[in-house]
Amino acid sequence: MFSGLIAETIRLALTEDLGHGDITSSLIVQEDRDARTIIRAKEDLVLAGMPFVREVFSIIDSCVEVNAFLAEGADVSKGGEIAEVKGNARGLLAGERTALNILQRVSGIATLTRAYQRLVSDLPVKIVDTRKTTPGMRFMEKYGVRIGGGSNHRYGLYDGILIKDNHIRIARGVKEAVGMAKKGHHLLKIEVEVSSFDELREALDAGADVVMLDNMSVEDMAQAVKITKGRALLEASGNVNITNVRTIAETGVDLISVGALTHSAKAADISMKII
Repeated sequence: MFSGLIAETIRLALTEDLGHGDITSSLIVQEDRDARTIIRAKEDLVLAGMPFVREVFSIIDSCVEVNAFLAEGADVSKGGEIAEVKGNARGLLAGERTALNILQRVSGIATLTRAYQRLVSDLPVKIVDTRKTTPGMRFMEKYGVRIGGGSNHRYGLYDGILIKDNHIRIARGVKEAVGMAKKGHHLLKIEVEVSSFDELREALDAGADVVMLDNMSVEDMAQAVKITKGRALLEASGNVNITNVRTIAETGVDLISVGALTHSAKAADISMKII
């Protein structure tokens, strides 16, 4: 499923960039000219996304060779060589921007995730992502989170039950919403979003497997851990950033979801130059 989606996404990206062809290269670069390029880090980063770079050039020209010098997840210092790409020069130039756009985006996500993960690595908590992703790039962006040391939350609406505030309003209560959900897929865990201790207790009594603490203060999160007493996993969500993630983790929650991993990660600075 995802391999086909990735190829389709990359084809769309190439169509967006190439249109009916690379006018400049067709005028300047001989049709049979070969070249070799080096992909290089222009800042410290965590490498993620080379499989997608290979897919870009495979779609353009199956004869182009992509040889990575480093493994996915490697810490790369500024100036470090990441890979070489060699083959028909027109093909290299045609795929350069799409390949770099993806590599920079996914590596940026991995780099930010690694920064969060390092701050809580000695604590029994997972850093997880959200569905706040770039349309069409969710698999690639969530891949970057995993490479950076984080974990994936549900991929979409289809693979996890997450009862949020609007569901609760429509169902007219936490207990009612959980009861309806329990009549569904027996293999899926049920997660409920709560914003008060009363809703937390109601979710626990109804048999929720995971409870999301929505925008609670650190003090309230700590109290929620005491109330829960291990009856369900607790996920901290909302207003999480690099400066407070450690404090949140120390409350004893099991999961910390960070939308910023995918919606606010800065693209890593990476270049591809013909040598």
